[in-house]
Amino acid sequence: MTKKMSMSTSKTSLVLFLCQIISALDVPLDLSQPPTITQQSPKDYIVDPRENIVIQCEAKGKPPPSFSWTRNGTHFDIDKDAQVTMKPNSGTLVINIMNGGKAEAYEGVYQCTARNERGAAVSNNIVIRPSRSPLWTKEKLEPNHVREGDSLVLHCRPPVGLPPPIIFWMDNAFQRLPQSERVSQGLNGDLYFSNVQPEDTREDYICYARFNHTQTIQQKQPISVKVFSMDSLNDTIAANLSDTDIYGAKPVTERQPVLLTPTGSASTKVELRGNVLLLECIAAGLPTPVIRWIKEGGELPANRTFFENFKKTLKIIDVSEADSGNYKCIARNALGSVHHVISVTVKAAPYWITAPRNLVLSPGEDGTLICRANGSPKPSISWLANGVPIAIAPEDPSRKVDGDTIIFSHVQERSSAVYQCNASNEYGYLLANAFVNVLAEPPRILTPANKLYQVIADSPALLDCAYFGSPKPEIEWFKGVKGSILRGNEYVFHDNGTLEIPVAQKSNAGTYTCVARNELGKIQNEVQLEIKDPTMIIKQPEYKVIQRYGQVSFECIIKHDSTLLPTVTWLKDNDELPDDERFLVGKDNLTIMNVTDKDDGTYTCIVNTTLDSVSASAVLTVVAAPPTPAIIYARPNPPFDLELTGQLERSIDLSWIPGDENNSPITSFVVEFEDALHEPGVWRYQTEVPGTQTMAQLKLSPYVNYSFRVIAVNRIGRSQPSEPSEQYLTKSASPDENPANVQGIGSEPDNLVITWEPLKGFQSNGPGLQYKVSWRQKDVDDEWTSVIVANVSKYIVSGTPTFVPYEVKVQALNDLGYAPEPSEVIGHSGEDLPMVAPGNVQVHVINSTLAKVHWDPVPLKSVRGHLQGYKVYYWKVQSLSRRSRRHIEKKILTFRGNKTFGMLPGLEPYSSYKLNVRVVNGKGEGPASPDKVFKTPEGVPSSPSFLKITNPTLDSLTLEWGSPTHPNGVLTSYTLKFQPINNTHELGPLVEIRIPANESSLILKNLNYSTRYKFYFNAQTSVGSGSQITEEAVTIMDEAGILRPAVGAGKGYSEILFATSPVMHTVRPTFYKVQPLYPRIRNVTTAAAETYANISWEYEGPDHANFYVEYGVAGSKEDWKKEIVNGSRSFFVLKGLTPGTAYKVRVGAEGLSGFRSSEDVFETGPAMASRQVDIATQGWFIGLMCAVALLILILLIVCFIRRNKGGKYPVKEKEDAHADPEIQPMKEDDGTFGEYSDAEDHKPLKKGSRTPSDRTVKKEDSDDSLVDYGEGVNGQFNEDGSFIGQYSGKKEKEPAEGNESSEAPSPVNAMNSFV
Repeated sequence: MTKKMSMSTSKTSLVLFLCQIISALDVPLDLSQPPTITQQSPKDYIVDPRENIVIQCEAKGKPPPSFSWTRNGTHFDIDKDAQVTMKPNSGTLVINIMNGGKAEAYEGVYQCTARNERGAAVSNNIVIRPSRSPLWTKEKLEPNHVREGDSLVLHCRPPVGLPPPIIFWMDNAFQRLPQSERVSQGLNGDLYFSNVQPEDTREDYICYARFNHTQTIQQKQPISVKVFSMDSLNDTIAANLSDTDIYGAKPVTERQPVLLTPTGSASTKVELRGNVLLLECIAAGLPTPVIRWIKEGGELPANRTFFENFKKTLKIIDVSEADSGNYKCIARNALGSVHHVISVTVKAAPYWITAPRNLVLSPGEDGTLICRANGSPKPSISWLANGVPIAIAPEDPSRKVDGDTIIFSHVQERSSAVYQCNASNEYGYLLANAFVNVLAEPPRILTPANKLYQVIADSPALLDCAYFGSPKPEIEWFKGVKGSILRGNEYVFHDNGTLEIPVAQKSNAGTYTCVARNELGKIQNEVQLEIKDPTMIIKQPEYKVIQRYGQVSFECIIKHDSTLLPTVTWLKDNDELPDDERFLVGKDNLTIMNVTDKDDGTYTCIVNTTLDSVSASAVLTVVAAPPTPAIIYARPNPPFDLELTGQLERSIDLSWIPGDENNSPITSFVVEFEDALHEPGVWRYQTEVPGTQTMAQLKLSPYVNYSFRVIAVNRIGRSQPSEPSEQYLTKSASPDENPANVQGIGSEPDNLVITWEPLKGFQSNGPGLQYKVSWRQKDVDDEWTSVIVANVSKYIVSGTPTFVPYEVKVQALNDLGYAPEPSEVIGHSGEDLPMVAPGNVQVHVINSTLAKVHWDPVPLKSVRGHLQGYKVYYWKVQSLSRRSRRHIEKKILTFRGNKTFGMLPGLEPYSSYKLNVRVVNGKGEGPASPDKVFKTPEGVPSSPSFLKITNPTLDSLTLEWGSPTHPNGVLTSYTLKFQPINNTHELGPLVEIRIPANESSLILKNLNYSTRYKFYFNAQTSVGSGSQITEEAVTIMDEAGILRPAVGAGKGYSEILFATSPVMHTVRPTFYKVQPLYPRIRNVTTAAAETYANISWEYEGPDHANFYVEYGVAGSKEDWKKEIVNGSRSFFVLKGLTPGTAYKVRVGAEGLSGFRSSEDVFETGPAMASRQVDIATQGWFIGLMCAVALLILILLIVCFIRRNKGGKYPVKEKEDAHADPEIQPMKEDDGTFGEYSDAEDHKPLKKGSRTPSDRTVKKEDSDDSLVDYGEGVNGQFNEDGSFIGQYSGKKEKEPAEGNESSEAPSPVNAMNSFV
């Protein structure tokens, strides 16, 4: 049976990461930087003459670089060549060959330069050559007549191409000619025959040359070979000679080896470092010679040496200078040998030892560029600056060239440049660009925030903290948001900021904080680490033997982390399962139906998750089916007839007879024993012997009552145990060994507890097992004190001094004597609390949240125990800004070992603290040092505790705020910034106001009506600005319809006045599109009246979301009430609310996984008359009423005249005859028309009705007018359909309240009510 289990955890990604950690910091592309060549064509660039030539040159930089080219050392003006174009935003050249150009005309050496204001980078010299595949020269080939056994060389002589062709020999049927030790192709393409045979006769030996670059194959004319055998040659001679003549050719004779190539006894070979060395020896001879290779004075390099072409070619890959030397090939057959020595010299084109790397320096820093290369011969080093030899480049006082090094001192921004290092010798060159970029940048962390890392337990965890800054920031890691800095062997800190946990455990899971800091600032980022359980196969597939046409099943039951989704794959012989319906893959098994002989093989179950992989294999053996009786493979039968012989005190011989092996040979026997005296019923392993052996000599221990049994093992498994042998009791003896794990540790200040592991029963070697316990004080001239105790595991020595070292030993003994002398161990008596507090406690405040505390170490004698470390107790006494004491919460930091300093993180700025230090041993803490008082300096404040925006009017908003919860110093002022926002997420100009620190409210005036504003508010101390709080609010709608902004109409902008007179700047509005980053509903705002509330919100996410509004009484446990919003508008009006009641409200979106906004609370106004403009005093209203009165008078006169003429004109008939059925006659008693008007005052007015009692008139309705969505004080559209302010989607209208109509009264509307 074959089983295999393997596991991998993305080792490839780990290796790739470790390769990246040594690279220099990349400059983010939003910062100024010199050009860097990112892509270029190879130095030797062979192109297809039939296709366009593309010469690559890509570079990055800030600002983006411009590109230029040279050709053969002079400027290449691409604008003057119609066939040459340069790709946009790139330096890549495209030479149009397919449209009339000729590749040969563009052969040459090209070099690209990428340049911006900070420097110039250059590419390698790119040599452009078109490939060539010339035709074979015509030649007259004579047939080759050769005698059997002679050698033969068929020359190929292919045409010279670029690159060189690949040579092979075939016949007319395009079949490769067979090759062997006798017939083979040489490196030059010739076909060598060590000796020819009659079967070599043929007329179609054809040499082919394949030119891969142009995908063409050239063919040489066929070569004819005719081999004459000795028999046919003798027959020919006999036919032409008389019987009396002596005739006949000699038979084929054997010949000793002769080298066909190379010729002579010695030759030389030069190869370049890193290339493949090919050495060839082909010999003639009969019998065919065998080739052997040796290196004189050394060994052929292991793992890099290969033999090809039937050992005629020696191939050494990746050669180095160490491979230089003499290589000897020896050709040998039965008649002798010949050899040839090839002297190999390995030269080297330049190769890097230290390539120059980009330097990012801050002003005033120092740095070096190092360019070191090696080669054979030694390469020369030259420097260029921005593509110009450094000797003639503009001077830089901060730069000094010292051979292969450039030293920079006190660099300034003008020192930025790109330097080129050229290392060259006769075999090639290296060119490297490295820039010096002088920047002053605070730290930035490039790793995304809250990035989640998932690893398998016991695997490495790599937490990334990619960073940039100038000067180079220092990186620190913390566990948790306020945890202490990570240190110790448990972690590995890489230069690129990455934190490595070599063996991640469950306890390592959590939040990790990376902090990057330099002299210009500090920044931090949090990442999350999750540790997953490994995937395991708890029931593996097992070896199966199945008859042909039967059914077999393999199990593969797995256990995995509940958060990982495993996939199970089955393989047969490390390949996919056959595409056969007989193979059925279940959840945890593989079933094969109707098994055939082809199904025989190894089946592997592979379980993969996104983090790990595990596999197990089993072999399936298919056997013949009946009528031939199937061979049944099974576990062997148990051995029997166990016999004990050769009994000695410490050994005995055990023999047995094997049971039936059941068609699977027995591979081994396992012998077990039972000690009936000490552990009856417990069988333990004794030994294992090969399956060919039926006897074993067993080692015995004294005072053990032995019984033995034997188990047979074959490929199928283990047999049942045999019957036990007879018992054998060995004689007693003194103990052979002493107790293990002896320790001396005090539990009280005046005792010493000596413990040990007792011997097991069969280790006692005899009855009466006891222990002799001995001790004495170390480094004191005392005698050993001893006591003999029973078979226990502990003894307590009382009355000892406090924490002094003792020598301890424990010796076993029984009734027959003592064990050998035991070894001594060092222990200590009990510890007591330390006596002395640390002295000279000093505190150095580093910043507003961090302090460093120092202390003098406590003398070790006064520790009175094992020094475990020091504890620092510290607590906040009071805040210096509030002068109010609070409950004291002491914090404790423990510093392990004999440390004399520690850092106190997480302090509150501008506060008074106290601390003391205590020494800690195994017993506990010592006395505290005197309390040390220290104060933290001011810091930036927290955000204001709240920001409320109240009392919205047409042109003003009232802002109220609370001071920061944590001022962290003396507040100096507040900063308010605000800007208008329209409904397409465009932002208007930002206005900034400074507010004295003693203010808590502000009234903004001269705002635009029905406009949303966004406010940013923060507080300042002398240190700087704190975090800001944001809010949004909307001015109410223009009620009279006559207010219009003079500047920026339609953009929510006008000149703004404030309750105070701060300095402000007014600019013409420019709006910027704000793209939502992810679906969210935010800034839910409410404008409440007595019985209704206007709800508005902002939504960022996919279009066509369907919203709903949920509301309820605040503090009530009743279910939320839900209202569906018509369409995808971002407003809604809640109606039917109770005046003077607090409500809670939230907004949600259907189909976004229940995504809702946070809750908002508002309160309806008390039952009172709405704010209204007294239109009774308006001149236009008085004129309108006069016109109405005059019209009524005329109508009454007409009615009176018609009545006097005898006709009746009841109001009801007049109404029925009117074109609009909703027009109501007016009653004289209540200001309405006719007896058909609605008797209930609260019902809405009909279309065309007269103005309500508050003397305002609504605009005439229209089926397609968006004015129908207006409600209360809000609701207005521009002519282009854009919304200004808040509005609802209800068609049904409420009675107008006050003068909060959506449109001012119009005389035309009033007249239409009566027509």
